[in-house]
Amino acid sequence: MQEYSAKTVKREELSNGLVLLGEVCPASQSSALCFFVQTGSRDEFPHESGISHFLEHMVFKGSMKRSALELTYALGSIGAQVNACTSEEYTLYYGAVIPEYFGAFQEILSEMMRPAIDGVEFETEKKVILEEIALYQDRPQFWLYEQSCLDYFDGHPAGNSVLGTNSSVSALRPDHMQSYFERRYVPSNMLCVAAGNFDWDAFLACAQAQCAAWQPGSASRDHSPWQAKHSQREFRRKGIKQAHLLLLTPGACAQEQERHALRVLAAVIGDSVGSKFYWSLIDRGLAESAGCEHDDRDRIGVFSAFASTAPDKLELVRRELKSILSKPLDFSESELEQAKAKLAARMVLGGELPMGRLSSLGMSWLYRREIHNLRQSLETLRGVSKADIAAAVEKHGFNQWGEYVLLPGEA
Repeated sequence: MQEYSAKTVKREELSNGLVLLGEVCPASQSSALCFFVQTGSRDEFPHESGISHFLEHMVFKGSMKRSALELTYALGSIGAQVNACTSEEYTLYYGAVIPEYFGAFQEILSEMMRPAIDGVEFETEKKVILEEIALYQDRPQFWLYEQSCLDYFDGHPAGNSVLGTNSSVSALRPDHMQSYFERRYVPSNMLCVAAGNFDWDAFLACAQAQCAAWQPGSASRDHSPWQAKHSQREFRRKGIKQAHLLLLTPGACAQEQERHALRVLAAVIGDSVGSKFYWSLIDRGLAESAGCEHDDRDRIGVFSAFASTAPDKLELVRRELKSILSKPLDFSESELEQAKAKLAARMVLGGELPMGRLSSLGMSWLYRREIHNLRQSLETLRGVSKADIAAAVEKHGFNQWGEYVLLPGEA
């Protein structure tokens, strides 16, 4: 395994505050690049709901130099595999090319980071966003998660919807987006990461030419105290066939060491194969799906458990699920080692390609100002003990849960 550390990952900062990270691997057959923007639905004012995701779309709809069609042609002509995503806390623009086109790709993606926000394109893309909202509203598990977060976070911006609503997106105008862009897409709130087979000096030179003129500024995030709302709510929707259950409780944030232990615990309890939930609920045919996740965010963490089942099995599934969660330390050493082995395999396989390294490098820097070290991360994972998990459970408590159910029927 290549030793990925601060010695092999290079860092530079432009005069306007844009940080550049690069992990050069000459043996790689591809090169990958990502712009991380530390902004998402959590950073939106109420009247801006959905604007982060909408802006992600608009970045592909024309820059200050090229139209949407010209950008599409330019990316296609170099075979770039490019995409983007928006979450509660960040927006990513990323892609990969063969090494000979890396310079051209960097130039295009950098140019896209200063979008035109054209009025005609804006109105056209708004229709696409509204269609996407409608699509996700037809997905019961997604709908329940959004409704649950709104209640669970109880007004804290961490519970904001990524997509927004029909009314909030419909009310957005280009000047709203331009204002949001100028407030959040400042160089000090962004990060540019490259990985794979590329030339570091050429990467720096291109970044200087394309990004150094970006106007400097500062962007803050609301880290106000948050108190989880441990309520029990039942929702009903017409047209669905299954019952869906979601439980939420506080977890470790992205800056806490306990995040490692709680990720392992989530795998022990609710991994897709071979976990407590799998053998108790899936293998026995009680639930179609069930799982656990630990979501470590910026100064906030959430541990979740979910299941989907036939309505007549809901109470049985609920009892089984809650019984397992009430005894989080009821697992053997072999179950612990199996969970760690699965997580280690995913970590290594995810880091095999340059594209996979982008996320680890970027998130580690955004949340902790650390250079991600793959070997060290594996050692930390393999070192998680039952005592570590017990300490994390004691610190964050698994005795109070927000409980949410979605059932078929009239609202």
